[in-house]
Order: sequence, then structure tokens, then C-alpha cells
Amino acid sequence: MANELKIYLVRHGETKYNEEGRFTGTTDVGLTPEGLEVTRKVAEKLRDKKFEVAYHTRLKRSKSSLQEILKYHPKVTVIEDNRLIERSYGKLQKQKHADFIAKNGKDLFDQYHRSYDVVPPGGESVQMVEVRVLAFIKDLLEKMKREKVNVLICGHSNAMRPFRRYFEGLTIEQMMALENPFDLILEYTVPLE
Repeated sequence: MANELKIYLVRHGETKYNEEGRFTGTTDVGLTPEGLEVTRKVAEKLRDKKFEVAYHTRLKRSKSSLQEILKYHPKVTVIEDNRLIERSYGKLQKQKHADFIAKNGKDLFDQYHRSYDVVPPGGESVQMVEVRVLAFIKDLLEKMKREKVNVLICGHSNAMRPFRRYFEGLTIEQMMALENPFDLILEYTVPLE
């Protein structure tokens, strides 16, 4: 038995709203054909990795992407956990970035889109997302060590930021500068104590 466990973290495939440059947030939109194709490539790269548990959120882009990956891993236990859900952009959801910038300016767009603690109207800041993601990580690490399982997570970009900050030891500034491309596969080692 190895004395360490693995977490694999991936982002869902591209959606129509991603493609159109909209505030997606918790709007439940599906994958584009390109998003599905990239997800299949990610699935192929993960084909020989070993994990016993996989997480997704209630959003179909997370579920569909995970479904592709699990074609190579039919015996995995699947768990839905919405602490990993994308950040809510509240009243901004569905708006095109370009339209928002034209009406409100680039400075306000950057504050809502990429600042740590600014809350969009009716939405969440990344700081708020971090609170729920850290609670998930605490429970996840306990489960992994108790059950000796490797894990795959099919996540969302703004929930991946605090996850990466935790495991990569990043500052807030570094975390907020992160890009999480659709074909990204991150691997973290969890020592068994």
C-alpha cells in the first residue's frame, strides 16, 4: 500500500456562455461540441490514473465532463458536492462581458470579474467561494485518509482557484491571476499520516 494518495483536479469543458464571453456563474448551460472534444482528450489522458471516488456539482457542465472521463473508470463512486460549484455572479449572470464593459467600464468589470473580495450584485466574491471550498477540502482530506481513496474532481474555474491556493501555497494575488484552461489536469499528493 502506497503511503500517499492522489487528487486529480480538472475543469469542465467549454460551454456556450464561455464561448460567447458571458458571466456564466451558476447558470446551468451545457458543453459546446468543442468543449466535449477537449473533455474527451482530458479523459484519454486520465485513462490510466487510479481513483476510486469522483466529485461533480449539480451543474450539467460538471456532470457531462465527468461522465466522459468515467467511461474509462466505470467502478468509481460518484458524489455531488455543491461546495465546489462555480461562483455566483448574481444579477450579472448571462450578460456578455463586452456589453457590461461598454455600459459600466473596464475597471468595474475587472473588480467584479477578478477581485478577491468584491461581491457582484446578488452574487459571491471569490473570498466567499473560498470559505465553502476550504470546508470541502477539510472533509475531503479526512475521507481520503479514512477510506484510503484517490479522488478526481471535475470543477469550475472560480472554485478551482482556492483549491489551488490551498495545495500550491499561493498568495491571494497569485490565486486571482490563475487561468484554468479547459484541458488542465492538476495532480496533488496527499501524504498518509
